[in-house]
Amino acid sequence: MKSPTLRHIRAKDAAWQKLEVLKTNRNKRYHYDEFLVEGVRNLNEARRFGWTFSSLIYPAGTPLSDWAKDMLRAVKTKENIELPPALMAELSEKDETSELMAVVKMRPDDAAEIKPRGDAAPLVALFDRPSNKGNLGTILRTLDALGADGLILTGHGVDLYDPEVVGATMGSFFAMPAVRIPRHDDLAAYFDGLRAKWGSLNVIGTTSHAEDVKGPLWESDLTRPTVFMIGCETDGLSDGLRPFCTEMVTIPMAATSTASSFNVACAATVMFYEAVRQRRITN
Repeated sequence: MKSPTLRHIRAKDAAWQKLEVLKTNRNKRYHYDEFLVEGVRNLNEARRFGWTFSSLIYPAGTPLSDWAKDMLRAVKTKENIELPPALMAELSEKDETSELMAVVKMRPDDAAEIKPRGDAAPLVALFDRPSNKGNLGTILRTLDALGADGLILTGHGVDLYDPEVVGATMGSFFAMPAVRIPRHDDLAAYFDGLRAKWGSLNVIGTTSHAEDVKGPLWESDLTRPTVFMIGCETDGLSDGLRPFCTEMVTIPMAATSTASSFNVACAATVMFYEAVRQRRITN
């Protein structure tokens, strides 16, 4: 394996500015087709699931752990970057500066990457216009934990590759296929492909309102191929997505509750847990 080049950054030059915009600027991330990754678990999972590393970043003059040395020795990169500790601290999102960060290549938005594991019926999430980075990251982590097949993002929302989103997943970002499908025609084609292969498809939306609701979540047959539609935190599902739903359901709350709805990440956890529960009972 060819050794990477080593770049020594000593001041806020053009090379530093690229790292800074990968952290803060959505448009620049997509211009470079790269994003910034921090955290031992995230870096380990990116390596384990075969993501492409462009660079590893570490502080100059600081002793590195055996783990960091192994990453620098074993992970294939084009260029590694050495930063002054002060700049490393500025780039880091953590209270205690990371000893190693990475620039990683994005993956193409390919819905074909969202596929069932084994012979199980598909179980997919669609998140419409997410507005909170933590919620998006938490939902990705939930999907990974409960064995879902992947996540589709629609509409304009927070950036999938924002460092805060990646950090909130605690490594699940690199295990869980997530693709952006901006056009409804492409979404319809993806759904039609699932129906053609599996014979049927539940497309289930949730609402806190009573109109057009089939009933509580647990009355739906979630052992069938299922896509859960998760609406924007503030506005719910967009009008353009509601026609895709084959049914709308509720997650009932206690009669004594003063809450009007669940947090969107909590609701997603309930939905997917119920699907997994039903599937385990029938197997």
